[in-house]
Amino acid sequence: MVKCSADKVLDRTFAALADPTRRAILRRLAQGETTVSELAGPFAVSLPAISKHLRVLERAGLLQRYKDGRVRYCRLAPAPLRLADGWLEYYRHFWGGQLDALAEYLENPDSAASPDNPETAPPESPGPP
Repeated sequence: MVKCSADKVLDRTFAALADPTRRAILRRLAQGETTVSELAGPFAVSLPAISKHLRVLERAGLLQRYKDGRVRYCRLAPAPLRLADGWLEYYRHFWGGQLDALAEYLENPDSAASPDNPETAPPESPGPP
């Protein structure tokens, strides 16, 4: 994969994941490498359309293709997914804390969260990665 900023990798990863066909292709590749023909099988689209999806996934760094004789194979390249997961982890932590504070407030509305009270103050979270 070409060296580029984490933001560009995230942009390409999320853009590739935005399409349900590409997500289904990645789900299949998570089971192991396979041929392009086998990948195309379950979809009601042409082989050239599948090839376009594969190019998007390849440009995003999410899949690797190679040729053995006349057969083209694809395999999952998980590194961009790990980067996206790390980016999402910050927001899981943030929203988890926010939802915990909301649940506490809803269960005990008389003891509203106050930044001065360490027991009821919302959790602090680090800045985004």
